Amino acid sequence: MKLTNIPLFLGASACALILVTAQAQGITRSYSATPMPVIQEPQNPTPSQATPDASKTTTFTGTIVKDGEQYILRDSSGSVYKLDDASRAQSFEGKTVKVTGRLDRDSKIIHVDSIQALAS
Repeated sequence: MKLTNIPLFLGASACALILVTAQAQGITRSYSATPMPVIQEPQNPTPSQATPDASKTTTFTGTIVKDGEQYILRDSSGSVYKLDDASRAQSFEGKTVKVTGRLDRDSKIIHVDSIQALAS
């Protein structure tokens, strides 16, 4: 081997050694394409999606209690709901009842459709 080819041979050997070491350590780059996320247009929620309980009639059971000027329904778990119609609730004060209506979750007010006394 000529003396002028030794640095070239050493340089090529060093490059080969670096590439083999990088591959062994997993440092090589992968140039595979990354899938792009699919962007969907926002959908306008229907009223039932925006406030799921605002249009759904539900039945609640508990005891009617007067709280200041308002009447509330206290259920067996201790949760308290305001009733929007004091005139309907007044005659059931202190009684266990079934209230049918729509719950406004934000204000915890039941928009009363009907109130029925339950047998004690």
